[in-house]
Amino acid sequence: MRSVEGMIAWLAAIAIIATLGSDRADADAGNRHDTLLYFSGFDLWRHGAFAHDGFLWSPGGLDREGFTLKLMIGAGLYRYHSGPKVFSRTRNAVTTIEYDVNGRQITGSALPGWRFVRDKMIVTVFAGLDLQHHWHSPMDPGNRLRGSHTGVRAAIEFWYEPDAQTMWAADASVSSIGPSYSGRIAFGWRLFDKFYAGPEIAGFSADDTYGQWRAGLHLTGLKAQRTEWSAAIGWSGDSEDRNGLYGRLGLLVRR
Repeated sequence: MRSVEGMIAWLAAIAIIATLGSDRADADAGNRHDTLLYFSGFDLWRHGAFAHDGFLWSPGGLDREGFTLKLMIGAGLYRYHSGPKVFSRTRNAVTTIEYDVNGRQITGSALPGWRFVRDKMIVTVFAGLDLQHHWHSPMDPGNRLRGSHTGVRAAIEFWYEPDAQTMWAADASVSSIGPSYSGRIAFGWRLFDKFYAGPEIAGFSADDTYGQWRAGLHLTGLKAQRTEWSAAIGWSGDSEDRNGLYGRLGLLVRR
């Protein structure tokens, strides 16, 4: 666990140093292209809460094709049902128990990648190191995600503006830890010349035993100088037949 937490702390330190260095560079470079995108956000639903911070560094410019590095750290709380476990076994009967498990996690990833730009379409692909540590209370011996894990993560991000009034956004990610998979797709209309709004759908699967789906409405690209906000609200369900509202809030800052 110490090695995973140490590496995640190292990723956080790199993000802080790079941000400070970018601020100094901006003071010297004037109106050059932004090269650093800081992002932060949190996600809530009935049985979990997650937060993340990180940045994208594109030395050639965020709006240009070329090398991109993504560093991210995150933490979260979640609850799940353990399912039936054998408690005792006798000659004539087997006793099982079921209980709720409270989980905590800390994650970190370092993903070098490449951004492709074609007019109003931007596609970025990543692949690199994935770190995770999970705690469970009470202990769930059947959960393979407990403890520290080092793996590989691959991801893709897509942004497209077919015209001045609409947008498409999508992303997908897969990690060898679990394994786990996630994906999201959204469409939006430009409203009040201030932001995009429209429907989104998303899904997540982990360890081949848990899955979650979401459908809702998003608000994307509400700008204030270098700051850009996004949010979403909708309905979610999962493989344990638990339904409820979800909410998400995100922040982007360009440097």
